[in-house]
Amino acid sequence: QVQLVESGGGLVQAGGSLRLSCAASGFRFSSYFMGWFRQAPGKEREFVAGISWDGGTTYYADSVKGRFTISRDNARNTVYLQMNSLKPEDTAVYYCAVSPRSRATTKDAYDYWGQGTQVTVSS
Repeated sequence: QVQLVESGGGLVQAGGSLRLSCAASGFRFSSYFMGWFRQAPGKEREFVAGISWDGGTTYYADSVKGRFTISRDNARNTVYLQMNSLKPEDTAVYYCAVSPRSRATTKDAYDYWGQGTQVTVSS
């Protein structure tokens, strides 16, 4: 009954911004590490950003550092990904995921995944 529902994806021009949301249910949201991954056509799913239980610690892939910001609102059981200065290389399906571990930056550390939301960046 764990459910993760992403929203906020769409089409944006290079240099633009999008804010993704992930609504979580079926578990104690405030007790778990949350992450965002993305997968482009023909490529492996890759880690984008992660955030600790209380939002006090964040982790980012080098490719998005300085452009993306992960945050969470435990009162709303929601995790966000603010994406600025978007590049065509950011085009992918973005997935929200939950991990029982800390400092989770690999796919194997995550137990549950959302269905994903498409982000397309045009040049």
